[in-house]
This record gives sequence, C-alpha cells and structure tokens, in this order.
Amino acid sequence: MPPPACRLYLITPPRLEDPAAFAVRLEAALSAGDVAAVQVRLKDASEAEITEAIRVLGPVVRAHDAALILNDDPALAARLDCDGVHVGQSDAPYAQARRLMGRDRIVGVTCHDSRHLAMEAAEQGADYVAFGAFFPTTTKDAPTRAEPEILSVWQETMETPCVAIGGITPENARGLAAAGADFLAVSAGVWSHPAGEAAAVKALNAAIAAGLADRAGAALP
Repeated sequence: MPPPACRLYLITPPRLEDPAAFAVRLEAALSAGDVAAVQVRLKDASEAEITEAIRVLGPVVRAHDAALILNDDPALAARLDCDGVHVGQSDAPYAQARRLMGRDRIVGVTCHDSRHLAMEAAEQGADYVAFGAFFPTTTKDAPTRAEPEILSVWQETMETPCVAIGGITPENARGLAAAGADFLAVSAGVWSHPAGEAAAVKALNAAIAAGLADRAGAALP
C-alpha cells in the first residue's frame, strides 16, 4: 500500500524541562497514529540540553519508523546522527546544511509565504519546503501568513514535497490536506490538546484522511 499523500510532522514544544518525562508523551503520540517525522525544536537550549534531548527522544522516534529532525543546526544534527535538519532563512544556508548532512539525510527549508524562496530551495535540492504560518500561532514568532492556495499551486507545479506549518489543529487541518500539503507540521495542536497528545494525533489523522478525500473528489472530472 502506498504511503498517504499527506502525513503528520510533529514538532516538540520549544522547551523541555524533563526529556524523559516528555518521552512518555511522545511515545503516546507516536503510538496513536501515522507520524512521518519528529522535529526537535528547542529554542534557547544549550548544546548539552539538545544533545540530551536527542539521546532520550531519538530511540522513541526511530522505534516508530519516523524521521528524527533537528531544527536550525546542521553541524549538530550531523554530529548527533539525526536523520535530517530543518533550516530557516536566517539559519545556515542550504548549501552548507547539505554539505554537513550529506546526500542521504533530509534537509528541509523554511520558505514562509514565498514560492520564489521555495523554488530556489527546491532547485538546490531541498528534500522539502515549508510554507506558513497558515493560522495564528503562539509556538513561535511567525513573520508571514500563508494562504492554502500556495499549497495547491505548489502541488500542481513542483515535485518537491511541501510542509504546511503554523497554528495547525485537528479543527483546521482538513483544508490544508485538501489544498495539497504533503505534510502538516504541528506542535501546540498536539502537546496542548485538551484531550491529550494521543487524542490529538488520532484527530489530526482523521482530518488528514478527510482532506485527502476532498482532494480526490476535487480532482474528479
């Protein structure tokens, strides 16, 4: 069976007081449904704290056949043997990230609401481009607001996978899956869900399935 045309991409909370305690929550989330990748995104954390988080969380992620992605720092991602790195426009340039990560690991690039930036990244060889924010988010400062149309246009014209990010919840995920996102990147929509992370992952996967059905229906003549 081919993989789903849109999959969930989890992002950790920006701070982890206790990686071991969070590992229990991560296990619950990953056990609840399909998750393609987990990005460890720890803002203002020291290298030692990030290293410890990867050491604790990495085995949990890989036990569920998800990709382990580190945010911002390709040199550290390579050193810690992560499956990939995600870089923003103000982080290491793509070429440097690729040189450090090698050809066989994932390099994803933030492209905000810009198809121009995304096309540049895709032409250089990025494994995915990320558009957003699509909705208000408190997880990070989002300098741009993207519209779902950018996903549809990208899906119709480019082969490089696209990630939708920014304020995504089970309640608003369906439209982004329908619009053409290959992945939905979610943080607070899972970790702050009132029913818990497992319920959130189940609900998000249900929303993705509904969105893919909408996409298929729209494609019918």
